[in-house]
Amino acid sequence: MAWQPSLGAWPIGTAIRFRVWAPHADRIEVVVEQPVSGQKEFALEKSPDGFFCGTVADAGAGWLYRYRVDGQGPYPDPASRFQPLGVHGPSQVVDPHQFVWSDDGWTGVAQDELVLYELHVGTFTPGGTFAAAAEKLPELRQLGITAVELMPVADFAGNHNWGYDGVALFAPARCYGTPDDLRRLVDAAHRTGLAVHLDVVYNHFGPDGAYAGLFSPYYFSSRHKSPWGDGINFDGDESALVRSFFIENALHWIHEYHFDGLRLDATHAIVDDSPRHFLAELSAAVQDSPRGARLALVIAEDVRNLAHMVQPHSEQGWGVDAVWSDDFHHQVRRCLAGDRDGYFQDFEGTPRDIALTAKQGWFYSGQYAPFFGQQRGTDPAGLPPSRFVFFIQNHDQVGNRAFGERLHHQIELSAYRAATALLLLLPQIPLLFMGQEWAASSPFRFFTDHSTELGKLVTEGRRNEFSRFAAFADPQTRQRIPDPQDRTTFQASRLNWEEREQQPHAAMLRFYKRLLELRKTEPALLTHSRESFAISPWDESGLLLRRNAVSGSALLAVFRLQGAGTYDLRPNVLSEAGDGNSWDLLLTSEENLFTPDPLPPQVELSGPLIRFFRPGAVLFKAREARNGRSR
Repeated sequence: MAWQPSLGAWPIGTAIRFRVWAPHADRIEVVVEQPVSGQKEFALEKSPDGFFCGTVADAGAGWLYRYRVDGQGPYPDPASRFQPLGVHGPSQVVDPHQFVWSDDGWTGVAQDELVLYELHVGTFTPGGTFAAAAEKLPELRQLGITAVELMPVADFAGNHNWGYDGVALFAPARCYGTPDDLRRLVDAAHRTGLAVHLDVVYNHFGPDGAYAGLFSPYYFSSRHKSPWGDGINFDGDESALVRSFFIENALHWIHEYHFDGLRLDATHAIVDDSPRHFLAELSAAVQDSPRGARLALVIAEDVRNLAHMVQPHSEQGWGVDAVWSDDFHHQVRRCLAGDRDGYFQDFEGTPRDIALTAKQGWFYSGQYAPFFGQQRGTDPAGLPPSRFVFFIQNHDQVGNRAFGERLHHQIELSAYRAATALLLLLPQIPLLFMGQEWAASSPFRFFTDHSTELGKLVTEGRRNEFSRFAAFADPQTRQRIPDPQDRTTFQASRLNWEEREQQPHAAMLRFYKRLLELRKTEPALLTHSRESFAISPWDESGLLLRRNAVSGSALLAVFRLQGAGTYDLRPNVLSEAGDGNSWDLLLTSEENLFTPDPLPPQVELSGPLIRFFRPGAVLFKAREARNGRSR
């Protein structure tokens, strides 16, 4: 059954069907700007359920249109497929069937094989467009990435934005290119062997250009607020049609653009007291939508650590495929950088706590969390590692810092390599943030391009939110925080691809490539069950990680997260290689291949005994016996 949406402008042969929800309106005209004869108005017919619908003959893709509501407006379509002149301008009719796809044989990337790469289209390349991003896809494939995750591309006011101020939720941002440019990006990714996921925002509309409320007041909740203003109405009057709007948006990206997955932004801010939560309905709609053999995943960002969110519908769960684990990031950053402000106060960052977080998938499973002022989390027992997305950088954890500093800007590169090895050798889904693979020198700052008055409020709000942190208690210090509205804040966030050939960036890139190659080829790293790995702390600064394959192949990783230290692993059960207790050295993070300043640890394989001179990681492989089993 072919996909056909219920909302917006949809070409049908040589005509266009228009449909919009406006339950309180008495009349709506579609104002069409025809290429030859100019502007014309056509009255739409209202149905009892509050939808206005009509078909305009002899019309096609490329036409511009708006809606006049009870004589007011005209306004852009809340389900517009493209806003070529900006979010306040006319909508454009788009025919997705005109694009010729080349990915008929593409079925996606299995969840266990995901290595996610989060990128912001506008700062990923100097060009900052869909087309420019497509040119870099082969390099991501060579790195070992299996899925690209685009930060939100739904159109927003202005010419640069993180994307979380989207208001035209069905329309790709015109500053990045056309709808077909986005399709070409996805199509090229599939030809390259990469899946593409899209970050979508269903917890609020942006502050400028959201016209949905002028068509129906029911889009917004009268009871629930979000950190960004009025919450979305998922459980009040007429909420069924609001839920349908957002579910259709999700299916729109999957069907019309062939996205392989959705990342749902801040789902803890989606308040829904309905018997069936919106997320459960959304995940079921994605799973049930007809798309042949092509896989489509739903991944949530949620701070609540709710096990039922990622449990299947058959077990009364919400059916979300995976969830971001902020706890892993916070533990690692607290350990390496010493952060204590804000939510970092809830974490100690000890090897014991890092190991527990890795074992469980998250740290908080019902304990009291001081920052949140309440108990946080549920028991994740039984959830496979592939239900969790781990990271040591992402757009929030970099960009929400005052100056957009990346983790490797604030710690020794040796410690950064140790954290990288831990991330990529664990069985959870790893996510990289653009540029971290070469320790990019560029920051990633918070930037906007709002109108003057709104922009002033954003700038003041950005600086004031740091006043609760001790380092920014002084107003003069806060004035040093980059202005989100200043174009140089945006420009400074662009990656410098040329530095990848320079040191220490080139060596760091080799380290990432080597680890991702091992993740793809080593049998012990291809097994992703809870039973396939064991992790334990070693003194106050170290960790041991054991990975086992069904075949008997095994890897042992030793991490030193701080300072120097000596590890005699003979008394540790994780270090037993099996029959013969023999290990071969696979790599050390501090060798000259991975750093221009090598200082590798001394390794005695008989123990193994390891003497670290600074933070780092060592990886061993159990030697294969003649019978094919490790010994």
